Amino acid sequence: MFSNFKADLKAALENDPAAKSKAEIIFTYGGFRALQAYRRAHWFYTHKMSFIAFMITAHARKCYGVEIHPAAQIGKGVFIDHGVGLIIGETTEIGDYVTIYQGVTLGGTGKDVGKRHPTIGNHVMISAGAKILGPVVIGDYTKIGAGSVVLKNVPSHCTVVGVPGRVVRMHGERYNDLDQKLPDPILEEFSRVNERLKTLEQQLNIENDTYSIVQQNNDDKEDQ
Repeated sequence: MFSNFKADLKAALENDPAAKSKAEIIFTYGGFRALQAYRRAHWFYTHKMSFIAFMITAHARKCYGVEIHPAAQIGKGVFIDHGVGLIIGETTEIGDYVTIYQGVTLGGTGKDVGKRHPTIGNHVMISAGAKILGPVVIGDYTKIGAGSVVLKNVPSHCTVVGVPGRVVRMHGERYNDLDQKLPDPILEEFSRVNERLKTLEQQLNIENDTYSIVQQNNDDKEDQ
């Protein structure tokens, strides 16, 4: 546990240019303190003392606005910047040297059982407000843009932005694959409406053609 403490402290010093000293981080950084509270809670949880674990978690949530389930697995050297509004679910797995900003949710979709939450690789950066939902896997050295909603696996060395999240860079190069099979509810709804309009137009044309034939027959009878 002490080795994780040192690694987390070093990560905070290296990743936050505003950090002035180790003492400042230890005593005033809510994200750092919430992470250490999680590590204590995780120890109690893995030693079958879940009530104490959840008491520590509840206290950290109240004090720092960060909720990390004590059963989550978090590696060393993790830096939580600010952290307010951060939620990490029960079956989440986070690798080493990950940076997480405020408002991030590592949660579930409500449709999965068992492994319900994300697996985050090493050296990943998750920007403010990003949501990674379900048992998806985020590869090493990947960056998740602010406000992104990620619902599918992401390879290593990628940059993801948007709702739903799309890969825009891979290994530092611009990525323009248009066949990224990620759900886009807005486009899907537009497509559904467009198909419905086509069907209605076809039905209207048939009715107009039928009416024209009937009218022509009536006109022919009157002429006779």
